[in-house]
Amino acid sequence: QVQLVESGGGLVQAGGSLRLSCAASGRTFSRAAMGWFRQAPGKERDLVAAISWSGARSYYTNSVKGRFSISRDNAKNTVYLQMNSLNPEDTAVYYCAADFSAQALVVGREEYDYWGQGTQVTVSS
Repeated sequence: QVQLVESGGGLVQAGGSLRLSCAASGRTFSRAAMGWFRQAPGKERDLVAAISWSGARSYYTNSVKGRFSISRDNAKNTVYLQMNSLNPEDTAVYYCAADFSAQALVVGREEYDYWGQGTQVTVSS
């Protein structure tokens, strides 16, 4: 079965950086569209960034444009989220997700088939 395991979360001061990783196993990772979502307490789980199977195309929600960068290494079955200039509003549990039925960008939460367990990111002011 497919397994997605996130890592890299933690506590960071405002203005700092973190790099999240999501390691995939169980299916051909290079054929999956991937996404990073986040969920703050009492809020919906929202898309932060998405990347196509080849890495050629990416999408970012407005609030993270210019600060976050999504990338993938298909040889390592891993997708990354580099987060710079973090602010307290970025505090949330971050989840990676995979859609093995699509290779282009996937921006709809309901389209993703598999989810990781999440990693906590806390930004202090």
